[in-house]
Amino acid sequence: MKEHRVKNWTELQEALFAESWNESIGRFRSRFAFRGVPDENHDLSTSLHRDQGSFADHERGLLRAFRKYARGHFAPACETVWDWLALAQHHGLPTRLLDWTFSPYVALHFITENPDFHKVDGAMWCVDYHETNRLLPEPLQAQLRTEGADVFTADMLAEGAGDLASFDRLAQHPFVLFLEPPSLDERIVNQFALFSVMNGPQLRLDTFLEKQERGVRRLVIPASLKWEVRDKLDQINVTERVLMPGLDGLCRWLRRYYSPRPR
Repeated sequence: MKEHRVKNWTELQEALFAESWNESIGRFRSRFAFRGVPDENHDLSTSLHRDQGSFADHERGLLRAFRKYARGHFAPACETVWDWLALAQHHGLPTRLLDWTFSPYVALHFITENPDFHKVDGAMWCVDYHETNRLLPEPLQAQLRTEGADVFTADMLAEGAGDLASFDRLAQHPFVLFLEPPSLDERIVNQFALFSVMNGPQLRLDTFLEKQERGVRRLVIPASLKWEVRDKLDQINVTERVLMPGLDGLCRWLRRYYSPRPR
């Protein structure tokens, strides 16, 4: 895994769009998924692993109870276990999913949205899903080839694994795939969201990625650069108001935007 500490806004732009040129079609088409964290010491643990990993042993029970009580007018129609898992993740249930985005600017937003973290360095994980797809079990690789896709939808994944147990049995070695969630609401759509998922509730993505020699890089965003990044994201309209539509997102944006910069 490569790590790069950027020094200024211009260098950051070069790093965000590195390796995005696709010679075969003559277009800039990035193959990377991005995840931003406000503190570079934050890891890639899922919500199942947090709180000393107390939820990992209860994954099936959590999801089973969620499906039972969320049915009807509390939840949209979910046809697959992956729809239910995405919905649960979206509303805060501990799951093995981890939030990512196709947009490097959305990832930058989550690095800089909280001024309380502006005194510490942030980080962005960049993962080339073409490279991680090489480690997928052959049935999943074949499905991507058949669909002409780079990442999975819930329907596609359900064809290869109808439940978590069968998904975990697809391979003995750890692998990760990227899943586009259903468009549950405008927040998912506007954040250009996708999830990562591994074949086991106890598996750690950061441990997996640290061993990858290709297709993984980590950008460190120094604290001294965060205010400039934040102000420029506001100018290009990458804000809470856009990424979290509704009155809550509007108020979060206004509260942050009009807060004075600490001296």
